[in-house]
Amino acid sequence: MTDAAVPGLPAPGRCLVMGVVNVTPDSFSDGGAWFDVDKAVRHGLDLMAEGADLVDVGGESTRPGAQRVSRDEELRRVIPVIEALAAEGVPLSVDTMRAEVAEAAVAAGARLVNDVSGGLADPAMPRVVAAAGVPYVVMHWRGHSHDMQTRAVYDDVVREVREELLRRVDAVLAEGVDPSMIVLDPGLGFAKHPEHNWALLARLDVLRDTGFPVLVGASRKRFLGRLLAGPDGTPRLFADCDDATVAVSSLVAAAGAWCVRVHRVRPNADAVRVAAAIRAAAAGDTAQGGGR
Repeated sequence: MTDAAVPGLPAPGRCLVMGVVNVTPDSFSDGGAWFDVDKAVRHGLDLMAEGADLVDVGGESTRPGAQRVSRDEELRRVIPVIEALAAEGVPLSVDTMRAEVAEAAVAAGARLVNDVSGGLADPAMPRVVAAAGVPYVVMHWRGHSHDMQTRAVYDDVVREVREELLRRVDAVLAEGVDPSMIVLDPGLGFAKHPEHNWALLARLDVLRDTGFPVLVGASRKRFLGRLLAGPDGTPRLFADCDDATVAVSSLVAAAGAWCVRVHRVRPNADAVRVAAAIRAAAAGDTAQGGGR
């Protein structure tokens, strides 16, 4: 079972599953598929029907090399989708780096702010989150998408990511964010090479030991495609990495992750339930002295 619960969000006693709705024309894995408002809303409802606990709505691509969209365009993309899904009772997260977008999204019905910059892209973000009283995902981040991979330089990636995240936690706490509302995200793929991502996944306990819930977003990331490259070295297509994502979800759920952020919900929802059953059995065995 998961060891963490976040106020105001589902608490099923296992790792949560966050389904992704990219309201963008250029996201790395499914850009354009849900750019239309009606299609995005239907997709969000489908994700809930498949077992999602939360739906994460984003209007700005953060793929490597992506350029930023304007604030007004981001608002135009996400607010109608959030309003429509909230009206259907869907628990929603907004994926944004802008305080104004986060504020409007919460007013429209979002229950969580998922900020890939951890408050670095917009210094007003922590104050907005604190005033709204909603959970806040603080992700490890070293810069915008257009040049973030030039910053993927580490001596000890696990230690440095932990230290940099805790500095961001101190900063957002100083702005009034309730510590019980903070979730950490190691930022897989953001200023990270494949070896950095694998190291962070292998030592997820280092982040869990901070006492904050941990969200993992490995779904359709480039490092999975490279791992599964064909004989000629061609990386596997993003959408063909979904089985690998399920494997990651199962492992990190078993390791105590609070939530996994995924594009295909049903198999990942199955994976976290299997992980929860194994963890519960292991805890029972311990309580009973390890009997068969």
